[in-house]
Amino acid sequence: MADGTLSVLDGSTFVVCDRVGDLRSEAGREHGFFSEDTRFVSRWVLRVDGVSLDLLGLDQSAHFAAQFFLTPRIDPEHVAPCSVLRRRLVDRAWIEEITVINHRPATGPVRVDLDVDTDFADLFEVKDGAIAEREIAWRQDGKSLVLEYQHGEFHRSVTIESNQPALISRRGLVYAPELERGQQWTLALRITPHAAQPGTIFAARSVHGGFDPVRRAKLAELEAWLGDAPVLEAQNEGLARTYRASLTDLAALRLQPDLSEPATLPAAGLPWFMALFGRDSLITSFQALPYLPALATATLRVLADRQAQTRDDFHEQDPGKILHEMRFGELTATGVQPHSPYFGSADSTPLFVVLLDEYHRWTGDDALVRELEPNARAALAWTEEGGDIDGDGYVEYFRRNLTTGLLNQCWKDSWNAIQFADGTLAQGPIATCEIQGYVYDARCRGARLAREVWGDVAFAERLEKLAADLRDRFRKDFWMPERGCHALALDGEKRQVDSLASNFGHLLWSGMLGEEEAATAAERLLDETLYSGWGVRTLGTHEAGYNPLGYHTGTVWPHENSLIAAGLARYGLREAAAEIACAILSAAPHFEYRLPEVFAGYPAMLTAVPVAFPTASRPQAWAAGAPLMLLTTLLDLHPGATEAHVDVPGPLGQISLRGAGRGTEAPPRARAKGRPVRAGA
Repeated sequence: MADGTLSVLDGSTFVVCDRVGDLRSEAGREHGFFSEDTRFVSRWVLRVDGVSLDLLGLDQSAHFAAQFFLTPRIDPEHVAPCSVLRRRLVDRAWIEEITVINHRPATGPVRVDLDVDTDFADLFEVKDGAIAEREIAWRQDGKSLVLEYQHGEFHRSVTIESNQPALISRRGLVYAPELERGQQWTLALRITPHAAQPGTIFAARSVHGGFDPVRRAKLAELEAWLGDAPVLEAQNEGLARTYRASLTDLAALRLQPDLSEPATLPAAGLPWFMALFGRDSLITSFQALPYLPALATATLRVLADRQAQTRDDFHEQDPGKILHEMRFGELTATGVQPHSPYFGSADSTPLFVVLLDEYHRWTGDDALVRELEPNARAALAWTEEGGDIDGDGYVEYFRRNLTTGLLNQCWKDSWNAIQFADGTLAQGPIATCEIQGYVYDARCRGARLAREVWGDVAFAERLEKLAADLRDRFRKDFWMPERGCHALALDGEKRQVDSLASNFGHLLWSGMLGEEEAATAAERLLDETLYSGWGVRTLGTHEAGYNPLGYHTGTVWPHENSLIAAGLARYGLREAAAEIACAILSAAPHFEYRLPEVFAGYPAMLTAVPVAFPTASRPQAWAAGAPLMLLTTLLDLHPGATEAHVDVPGPLGQISLRGAGRGTEAPPRARAKGRPVRAGA
């Protein structure tokens, strides 16, 4: 999100505007009213008496609403002729109230102009800044303006309803109320998107009730959401605010993917990733398990329901594979983009099994694990078959959709993320180190589920052997003695991609390393080449491709640091884990207590404050989940525990948590015991 923008959102329906509430797509490409991956309004500009408005004050106490206190722009020697209160709320649709208070001494008309336009652009077009021209029809009836677009069976429209009579044209709505001195006039507007396309049923977008009743209902729902989470008592006020901000961001990002079920799961992030993402939803649900376990239930069911059944190169799918991304915009509906869904990630599939097992450890929910047994088995089979492209025992990726597919299909999925120390880009098939760790962990966890829930000892033993063989091979093929860490990846020629990159830190989280390897990994992760003081960088400072503002080549990602810290603690390296956890949590207050997707990798001793990344998503799901997982690590919180307390040296001080795992209570005899073990350990 660019500086100077403000967002009001309800899941995948959201408004991005400037600081006075106007939408001007020419001023910021992310400006607009979006739903179902389409921009329904691209221009929404308010003027009073032909004059633009200036901001006096802004109040946004919840993600779904905002209030702007405005006045017409005037010279310093003039007195404001009126005040304008603009209130905005998003709840499946968009509600806007505009109140004008007349300060002139005499009665007279006040002209209120609302410029409106749309391009019905696909979100991918908006993101890329390449908007196609569309033929847009319009109609009006004196109180409403309807704009619509149709391309074959793909149909989008937006209705702008007014409670006041207006002069309506294709350009917008004009009002001219007569106001006495001190009199106020209020305009109420509803902006309702409508989406239809073959094979897809979208939720109705109507909003029932006026602004204040809807706002009260949504505030009550948000407080109920927060009330279901564990209670945090923190000596450090900033930590308490960060905790609440994380829970609130996850509330803001919730999607309801199945109309027949009320369950929700997290979208990836605002503004470009307000959609179902396999990897993001799985990791976020894992991070939030002790706090918001219902996210995991929905994520597992929804992804299982959309698991691939056949092979298809355009969508990069194979039997058993878990999706990467699902979209509903015009480019997807017409087959230009493959996101219906798109399966271009090599890590979502093992992570599905990882989350399923962790969910069972926290809940003891045998029923869901049995329900999803076929899906988990299919995912594990994919790691041996479709995921192992060249039959060498590793899961690799290689882009099969050569036009619009992702070049890199690990979590670092930008085009230049996987590179050698000299900056040369690796060529596929690519087997990144952390994906092998996820596969190892999935097999260990799958073995436990097979033995304890599915009653298939033979399958459990087979998975354990596969995991142990993978670990042994990995140690030989990926270890770089000259660098003291594991290689970032193996390229298509089985050469070690020798960059010093953060990916090997995930191996700690997966439990794939021996004790000595873990201790060595900790030293490398906390070396100044990787550790900025605010967290572990994605790429070391001495690598040729290092850039503190490179998306995956030198920045700090809070979610990755939460996984690394959890991995360090898993091996008993609690001081190292606490150092990383405290660094990330100390960065949050500099971002209004809401961690962004990513921030710059400049060293702390150079900048004194963490530096923002210019296009980071915020709110973003696994960034919001990072403080939760870091708290889990600091508190040494494990399945079965409902309370925990720790006194962290330094500014964080005393931390207590009560009510962990609330909402997942299972009979004590059914609750899984222990922690994941390394095969052969």
